[in-house]
Amino acid sequence: MYEAFEHTADIGLRVRAEDRATLFVEAARALFSLLILNPGDVRASEQRSYEIAGEQDDYLLFDWLNELLYTFETEHLLMSQFQVDLTRQGLRAACGGEPLDRARHQLDHEVKAITYHGLKVEPSGSGWMAEVIVDI
Repeated sequence: MYEAFEHTADIGLRVRAEDRATLFVEAARALFSLLILNPGDVRASEQRSYEIAGEQDDYLLFDWLNELLYTFETEHLLMSQFQVDLTRQGLRAACGGEPLDRARHQLDHEVKAITYHGLKVEPSGSGWMAEVIVDI
C-alpha cells in the first residue's frame, strides 16, 4: 500500500508493506503512479534486471528508485512488474515493463529527482514503512 502527500514543490510518498522486499516493490509502484495516471495499463513486454549494493535500507531505497527513474528518463520505459530480493549486500530485482506510448499512457507528473530529504525506512507495527520525497 502507498499514498502520496503534499510537500511544498515536491511530492512525498509514504509506503507500507508487511516485509522489506514488498516495501521496495510498493515504492517502485508508487513512483510509477506519479509518472503516469494509468500504471495498471503498462504491459510487461520488456525485462530489466537491477543489482544495487548497499546495507542501509534508506539509501538502498533511494538508489533503487533512482535506478528506475534513470531507466524511465533514458529509455522511456515504464515498469509495472517488480520482483525484489534483498540480501545483506543489497538488492537484486527483475522488472517488467514497456516503452512509453503516449496514445495509451497518460503522463501525470514530471519527476525530476528522488531526494534524501525526509528519507526513511523503518519497522512499523507488524510491517515496514518508508517515506521518500520526490522533486517534481
